[in-house]
Amino acid sequence: MENSVYVGLSKQVVLRENMDIIAQNVANVNTPGYRAQNMIFSEYIQDPRYMKEDVAMVLDYGQYQMTDPGSLKQTDNPLDIALVGNGFLGITTPSGVQYTRAGNLTMDAEGILRNARGMPVADDGGGEITIPRGAKEISIDKKGVVSTDQGQIAQLMIVEFENYQNVNPTGNGLYKAEEDPIPAEKTVVLQGKLEGSNVQAVVEMTRMIDVLREYQAVQNMMQSEHERLRSSTQRLAKTQA
Repeated sequence: MENSVYVGLSKQVVLRENMDIIAQNVANVNTPGYRAQNMIFSEYIQDPRYMKEDVAMVLDYGQYQMTDPGSLKQTDNPLDIALVGNGFLGITTPSGVQYTRAGNLTMDAEGILRNARGMPVADDGGGEITIPRGAKEISIDKKGVVSTDQGQIAQLMIVEFENYQNVNPTGNGLYKAEEDPIPAEKTVVLQGKLEGSNVQAVVEMTRMIDVLREYQAVQNMMQSEHERLRSSTQRLAKTQA
């Protein structure tokens, strides 16, 4: 196979993965606390045998998340919280504590505080938070301390990270950290509000159109290269006949 075809295929593979990321962003445009993802491209240099020049291919190096905050929406629901700052809320999962920006919390029949996916919200020690039966007037202060008319119950696990690009999405609005979290010092908890997604729908749709056009352009280039190779082979065959 000619090197030009290899280069074209490498570009198409990366464009396909980029389209998947953009589609995921668009699908989560209304998801509370969702942060848009973007792909990082790099150049991969290959030194083919028996060639004087290197071949440069496209490589998907990884992805990064946009850390711009989403817009705040007033809900007046006492179980809704918004994190102002770069902090994350701890959630207990079967794989250990993971993190989220989504503050649309719920309370089950046993009074356990959970996220929208039904996973327990972690307190500052990693345990569950249970609202006592008959408790009224649930309040969550700016530091994440949960209280009722019966007194203080627990404190939400609110953490920050030195490098937010080391916090990777795992699905369902959750993130897994590659580094140890640090106590949140610059994050404020607002009760009765929700942070929306930071996805800009118009920008993502524009990116989607650009990726589609680029994919088609690469496809046309590869088709032209195929026709060139076929024509050259036919001419060579006639010459040797």
